[in-house]
Amino acid sequence: MQPGILHLIPTPLGAIHPIHCLPQPVIEQIIELRHFAAEQPKTARAFLNQFRLKTRIQEINIQPLPKNAALNELEFLLSPLMAGENMGVLSDAGCPAVADPGAGLVALAHARGIRVIPHIGPSAVLLSLMASGFNGQQFAFHGYLPITREGRYQAIKTLESDSAKGNETKIFIETPYRNNTLLDDLIATLKPDTRLAVACDLTLPSEWIQSRSVRHWNKIHPDLNRRPSIFLLLATKP
Repeated sequence: MQPGILHLIPTPLGAIHPIHCLPQPVIEQIIELRHFAAEQPKTARAFLNQFRLKTRIQEINIQPLPKNAALNELEFLLSPLMAGENMGVLSDAGCPAVADPGAGLVALAHARGIRVIPHIGPSAVLLSLMASGFNGQQFAFHGYLPITREGRYQAIKTLESDSAKGNETKIFIETPYRNNTLLDDLIATLKPDTRLAVACDLTLPSEWIQSRSVRHWNKIHPDLNRRPSIFLLLATKP
């Protein structure tokens, strides 16, 4: 039997209807699917409820997608695919397997000879890079920085140094309620001529994006508290 196809489906970055950020072919594919693996099944069900599904929502199979699970612990999720049915992967916001769970399941699908299709949709990482004006040829996403002040300070200095040596854009995030603290630490730690960008509430009506040298960040005082944000830096060569 030919296995099904694993569809990687982006979701909105905030409270907007999917028709405003997903192409029609992606929406049509979502409507067809009966099986999903999702970061949070409750969030996935609310997302799916916005469509005229061909299967009743009560009959849609949504399995939780474990974080940091070993590949053998994800094997059960492939059951619909191995039975010849297609399946979708959903994160809470943005692209699955990019700063979100899903990469392990994708790797396992490849190992089992299952076709994987990534679909077009919003990615906070790429949108912020596009809007920063920084180097889009060489960049790296580093996820979360350390929580402790000392560890965060060292991480910021290392990112700045590596960025300067390789002319590489560094991208990272923070838990939304610690955004203001991280911004303050970045301004206090980075060199004045290092370029810093912040992209907040991407794709939403409240979207706010600023990109400037660190020396100029003291002139603005944005409130990023509990607002999904992406931080980017690009340092000048030593």
